[in-house]
Amino acid sequence: MNTARTASERMDPEPPPPGGVLWSLVGDVRSLLTLPAALTMQVAHPAVGAGVDDHSVFRADPWGRGERSLASLQLWVYGGTEAVEEGRRLRRLHRSIQGTDAYGRKYHALTPAYYAWVHATGYPVFRHAQRYLGRPFTPAQERQLYAEWLQVGRILGVRDRDMPQTIEEFWPYYREVLDTEIEETMVVRELIATDRPLPAPDRGPWWLRLLLRLVWPAIMPGFARFRRFVTIGLMPPDARRAIGLPWTAAQERRLRRLGLAVRLMMPVLPERLRFMPIARRARRKHRTTRS
Repeated sequence: MNTARTASERMDPEPPPPGGVLWSLVGDVRSLLTLPAALTMQVAHPAVGAGVDDHSVFRADPWGRGERSLASLQLWVYGGTEAVEEGRRLRRLHRSIQGTDAYGRKYHALTPAYYAWVHATGYPVFRHAQRYLGRPFTPAQERQLYAEWLQVGRILGVRDRDMPQTIEEFWPYYREVLDTEIEETMVVRELIATDRPLPAPDRGPWWLRLLLRLVWPAIMPGFARFRRFVTIGLMPPDARRAIGLPWTAAQERRLRRLGLAVRLMMPVLPERLRFMPIARRARRKHRTTRS
């Protein structure tokens, strides 16, 4: 029995390595700006959008859902042995997500093509956003990023046969999905809307929650506009066009100015402000282990 268990553990997929591209990318607070773009690309697929529309709590508990998704994402990269269990937990969670999309077609969250698309969106968004928020990846770094994203996919249960295994294979796959599947779904419209009510953030210290509750009516419209701006702006242009989202030259200039400000500010911040808690703990532990 112990031998069988050891063999099974050896078969568990490995998370991305410490010091890799994702190790520096996912826990960085700048990634908070990129997540809405990836989520919007995901729900632009009619089947994925229907699943989120039917089963997600993103309307009733947007901040809680965002916090849980962010913690899950960091576990995939920084969780070590917890990463594999988190992947299993997510697959168990998605087993019951099924229904009918807007075209009357049945969907299931674990249908390989849909599950792979949800994961695939991370790579082009990370790659595109890095050009604004950090130093653009070299070709070698882009390849490493894709290889590490495939590792994360294996943790989540995305089979190798369902995801292109090289960058050369990825781009034709990606463009085919954009050309044949992606559209402006109802959930996309909700995620980029600036006129829908959004509850005040309910996470963080009590005094911060109280303050935000008091000022939220005044700042919520500006937050909604900023969310729409970074969602569309940090989305790869070909995905933006496939969904039908407008983007002007003036907006592009504003995004470049925002990116410049972020790039200038980040190096002077201490690590506790640059990296999120799970990432900070993992980075600290890794440094201690190496010393």
